[in-house]
Amino acid sequence: MPKLKTNRGAAKRFRKTGTGKIRRAQAFTSHILTSKSRKRKRDLRQGAIVHAADQKNVARLIPYL
Repeated sequence: MPKLKTNRGAAKRFRKTGTGKIRRAQAFTSHILTSKSRKRKRDLRQGAIVHAADQKNVARLIPYL
C-alpha cells in the first residue's frame, strides 16, 4: 500500500490534540473588525474542536499529524 499524501492546506489549518481530537482556528477574525464587539473578538481568538460530523473527513486529509 503506498503512502498517503497529507493535504498541505489542511496541515496548516488543523492540528491534533493529545486525545486525538482535531483543533481548528475560529473564522471571522480577519477583517471588518470594527463592527464586532470587543468580547466577540476576544472569544474568536480561542480555538475550537472540529465538529464530530466533520472529524472523519478532516482526519483523512491529515493522516500523519
